[in-house]
Amino acid sequence: MEFVATNLPIILLFLFGMGLLIVEAFMPGFGLPGITGCVMEIATIVLTYIHHGGVAALGVTVCILAIMGIVVSLALRSASKGRLSKSAMILNEEEDASALDVSEDLKVFIGKEGITTTVLRPTGMAEFEGMRLNVESEGEFIPKDTPVAVHRVDGRNVIVRMLRNN
Repeated sequence: MEFVATNLPIILLFLFGMGLLIVEAFMPGFGLPGITGCVMEIATIVLTYIHHGGVAALGVTVCILAIMGIVVSLALRSASKGRLSKSAMILNEEEDASALDVSEDLKVFIGKEGITTTVLRPTGMAEFEGMRLNVESEGEFIPKDTPVAVHRVDGRNVIVRMLRNN
């Protein structure tokens, strides 16, 4: 009991500091609880060093680091599978790849005729029914203001062919 009475400030600093660091581990950002907890843990180490020497301070430091490692591990587990994963601060929605697929939208241009607004070497710009698109020729050079038609769509690439006058 005498040990607890003489080391009460060290024990209280350690416990309150750990409590604040645990609160910070489960809250977003590095705010007041985290900073205060770190300061309290540093004070715990310094007071232990002053009253009990370097070996005891090293032991307290190892103990603090081990506890914080466990707390961070639990916080990460909770963020991925536990209660924290269901909170609003964790993004759980996944992007749907079909929502990002623009090739279906561009396929409406297949067969449409337009005019190049830049030189295609083999890529450039062309206008179809008032819409400017990045287009690509099939490897040939197509001058500006040349009539073209959309031949096919490969992903985001709109492939055009030059219209020939018969």
